[in-house]
Amino acid sequence: QVQLVESGGGLVQAGGSLRLSCAASGRTFSSYATGWFRQAPGKEREFVATISWSGRSTYYANSVKGRFTISRDNAKNTVYLQMNNLKPEDTAVYYCAVRPLDVVSLSDYAYDYWGQGTQVTVSS
Repeated sequence: QVQLVESGGGLVQAGGSLRLSCAASGRTFSSYATGWFRQAPGKEREFVATISWSGRSTYYANSVKGRFTISRDNAKNTVYLQMNNLKPEDTAVYYCAVRPLDVVSLSDYAYDYWGQGTQVTVSS
């Protein structure tokens, strides 16, 4: 079993920045893709960003492109989401997820392991 723990969420004013971390432990895989998703109150979970094991493949939702950056440190089994120029509409619970396959996906059903989530609140 893989355990994922997100951290770095909090309350920030519009225009501010946060960096989320997703630390993996437990069963490990030789390589795997990691994604970030978010869910705002009353809305469905949506894709935010994803990254391949090597880091060479990254994809972003149009709503965050140019503001968010996903990266990873495989030595630390950690994936990051740097969020800049945050907007009130970015307010949500952010989840990281892992699929035991080094193929990125924008679909949440492709990911087998999920963290508990971290709250991000952006005030106007």
